[in-house]
Amino acid sequence: MPENEWVRIIPLGGLGEIGMNMFVVETTDDMIVIDAGLMFPEEEMLGIDLVIPDFSYLLEHREKVRGLILTHGHEDHTGSLPFLLKELPIPVYGTRLSLALAAEKIREQSLDADLREVAPREPFRLGGLQAECMRVCHSIPDGVGVALETPAGLIIHAGDFKFDPTPVDGKLTDYHKFAELGDRGVLVLLSDSTNALRPGFTPSERTVGQALEEIFRAARRRIVVACFASHIHRIQQVLDVAAGMGRKVAVHGKSMIANTRIGADMGYLRIPPGVLVRLDELRHLSPAETVIIATGSQGEPLSAIARIAAGEHKQIEITPGDTVVFSARVIPGNERSIARTINQLLRRGAEVVTEELAPVHVSGHPCQEELKLMLNLTRPKFFVPIHGEYRHRHHHARLAAAVGIDPEHIYLAENGDILEFTPDKGGIVGKVAGGRVFVDGKGVGDVGDAVLRERQHLARDGMVVVVVGLHRETRAVVAGPEIIARGFVHLQDQDALFDAARRVVTEVLTGASEEERGDLALLKENVKVALRRFIQKAFDRRPMILPVIVEMEGNPGA
Repeated sequence: MPENEWVRIIPLGGLGEIGMNMFVVETTDDMIVIDAGLMFPEEEMLGIDLVIPDFSYLLEHREKVRGLILTHGHEDHTGSLPFLLKELPIPVYGTRLSLALAAEKIREQSLDADLREVAPREPFRLGGLQAECMRVCHSIPDGVGVALETPAGLIIHAGDFKFDPTPVDGKLTDYHKFAELGDRGVLVLLSDSTNALRPGFTPSERTVGQALEEIFRAARRRIVVACFASHIHRIQQVLDVAAGMGRKVAVHGKSMIANTRIGADMGYLRIPPGVLVRLDELRHLSPAETVIIATGSQGEPLSAIARIAAGEHKQIEITPGDTVVFSARVIPGNERSIARTINQLLRRGAEVVTEELAPVHVSGHPCQEELKLMLNLTRPKFFVPIHGEYRHRHHHARLAAAVGIDPEHIYLAENGDILEFTPDKGGIVGKVAGGRVFVDGKGVGDVGDAVLRERQHLARDGMVVVVVGLHRETRAVVAGPEIIARGFVHLQDQDALFDAARRVVTEVLTGASEEERGDLALLKENVKVALRRFIQKAFDRRPMILPVIVEMEGNPGA
């Protein structure tokens, strides 16, 4: 293999966060993208709907991009696909279920897409590169890892995986294929770091079914199970347990209904005969013979569970003795919203079961022993921990060193870093745009850090608006100053501090030089500075101050 052959791996998302996964593999002639995920906004991202990767590097090199491979159908790996395809209509490769879920998102955006189905262990070409997928167990069916043959060597992206010995669908992670690739020689391994701090092995998904069976058997009235809409295996287990106990099941929530339909139509979800009913049919049944599978496991304000908990749902009302199961892990940042929802359910008399009380959730990601097993199966020359915050990837790097990977060959990269590898060498050689792009309503990228800081400022300290009318010619004050406060303090006309604030503004305007009076922008800035100083001293607060100075016709002496 020639010494000057190289391959670059460029993470555009997925390093530094759990979500927004997106990787570019680049050679001299070709670019392949692996996944196009999104991230849901963090608490301080006020008003933001979604966070997606910065695609600008791909758009700058669009002539080289041969296609995109999906590892599985979760939002954090597929959610930004419609946004990318609007700008760059490239072929999308994936397994049957991954493409079906992606197609649903693409249709919602009224886009056409070139979707190409691939199967595990069946090689396919993208430009000058050969790719192959390897089956992995995860919390959604049809998950795969990806192997790419490049001029510099073999690259493996392990996908989101775990080594579940008893998967619900009977489809094991392909140990043999990963070992075969390891025997061929792996240049670089990219591997999931989500659970790198957890010792041992991730429990099998089947343990959740056993826990649900005990909960269902003890439940006296209606059962509501909140889980992720994409967790087809979890939905399967709820259906199976309910059928075994003679209960009818209704699914609720737009994404839950869509995914259940897609899963059943494609054969990934086996619905026992006569079990599934419409939500409106529940009123004809005794609560003791019904189950509802709903969205809202993260306490999302508009989700089915949140509306049920708040007593705002038109069809479902919680009554004492009902059981609500949160069959999902808490995503960091959602603790408050979940706690609020649980508190509301408990006040209404429900029995609430979470993973702290019973094993009603297991992760779809590998713990430490599985991470070491993947490293030992593939035995890469170079290793890049992915899919996690820095702490997760830091501990994954330590595990890699413990199983014999040269610490000098382990790279804790960041989004936008250019990792370049030859058959013998590797390193970070540069950087591209790899930041976060905020989706705010229909705006994509319109909101930046400056706007977010303003929103945070408003949320924290409120706003004070000062309205003043100046005579167009003499610049004398003919109206106001009027002061309006929002989210700060409620100033009344009779308040001494209100009068003092008005005097501060008046003094600035009447004391201005002739040059300052002729410059409205300068007058506004002087008013802002003086009022900010006064409010900070009087209230120890820093609200956003918006001076509005209007030129008017009028009698200065009126």
